Amino acid sequence: MSVTYRRAGTGWIRRLDPALDRLVSPGAHIEKIASGFLFTEGPVWSRPGRCLYFSDIPGNALLKWTPDGKVTTVRKPVFPGSYTPGFGIGPNGHTLDQEGRLISCEHGNRRLARTERDGSITVLADRYEGRRLNSPNDVVVKGNGDIYFTDPPYGLPGHDASPHKELPFNGVFRLTPAGRLDLLASNLRRPNGLAFSADERKFYVANSEHARRLWMVYDVRADGTVADGRIFFDANKHPARGVPDGMKLDVRGSLYCTGPGGVLVLSPGGRHLGTIVTPELPANCHWGDEDGRTLYITARTGLYRIRLQVPGIRP
Repeated sequence: MSVTYRRAGTGWIRRLDPALDRLVSPGAHIEKIASGFLFTEGPVWSRPGRCLYFSDIPGNALLKWTPDGKVTTVRKPVFPGSYTPGFGIGPNGHTLDQEGRLISCEHGNRRLARTERDGSITVLADRYEGRRLNSPNDVVVKGNGDIYFTDPPYGLPGHDASPHKELPFNGVFRLTPAGRLDLLASNLRRPNGLAFSADERKFYVANSEHARRLWMVYDVRADGTVADGRIFFDANKHPARGVPDGMKLDVRGSLYCTGPGGVLVLSPGGRHLGTIVTPELPANCHWGDEDGRTLYITARTGLYRIRLQVPGIRP
């Protein structure tokens, strides 16, 4: 394998396979567009609003970036209670439903919530079989309106050892439009980012466990449940720091996964083509702009973007 590094604006492109050039052009560069946050996460582009929503988790804030370069606060605090400063109590992942409404994972509130057009908040799910959720982390909406989300314990002090933890597992859930909450998987210790393939026949889930750094793939059954979970990409031997976190797919089936060393670009067959290396370790990403070819990246204290060759799958 011939590995090359290219300076790309504020970061680097690590090229492992010539096929990367069809996705990340040799002239692509990484741009830092905002800074000064505590830990950014959950980017989602709103086409009607022409803006990027994202979270500052320790900052307990839902924020909005607009193409004029301005960052404004949409909600703060998201979690209204008292907490230790710097702890990850705020919102995390976001997506949009079929009506363009914002769906949010809220750590401290331990719930999945929707922001209505008038700004009011509707709680979509906060309990499974009578027990409180851990701290919903990332979320995606299927074409039929089903909402899929992960529920690791990152928002609980002590994580699995927290006395406030009510569920004996960290799950992957599906919420139907009728309001039924189904447990799809409970065998991952740290389920995190998730995404569907373009035809919605495959479902990908990141496992952020340090001892088991994996991206999993499942087959999607006709009833929306998942089966035959298997390893899609194993990052345990990757020398860089970081764990599998958020991910997005382009329309051709390639994956863009935040994890060890940056944003790993994986082929539909699970081959590592290269890495988009941001100055700070990234946590999540999302497609934006009118044509969907700009990948926006949340990375610790900053917000970054890079123009790519192929448009992405987005709400």
